[in-house]
Amino acid sequence: MKVAIPTEEKRLDANVCTAFGRAPVFLIYDTDTEAEVYLDNPAQRTQGGAGVQAGQIIADERVDAVIAWRLGRNAANVMQAAGIKTLGARNGSLQANIQAMLDDELEILGTIHAGFHRH
Repeated sequence: MKVAIPTEEKRLDANVCTAFGRAPVFLIYDTDTEAEVYLDNPAQRTQGGAGVQAGQIIADERVDAVIAWRLGRNAANVMQAAGIKTLGARNGSLQANIQAMLDDELEILGTIHAGFHRH
């Protein structure tokens, strides 16, 4: 299973970034192989549409799930169209959130907002 998590740092002990579309980096973690890939997010500096662009980057990686604090409506629509499960993050590291997902302790993400347009 592949999971994507927004973060600010390229290490497993970093925290989940509160932003999704404007997160600096995404961790793509393969739970089968334990491979870590960190993708810089070019959408973080766009004038608009960061959530859609970031969502498409994640969808292109063929991930099965996203762990995030919240998603904007447009990013959530991209996830839904791609069949990507969205899970709510917890306080703690990327690794702790991955383990919580594996232990089936994360809930479906309920925080979908209108988006932060023109930021």
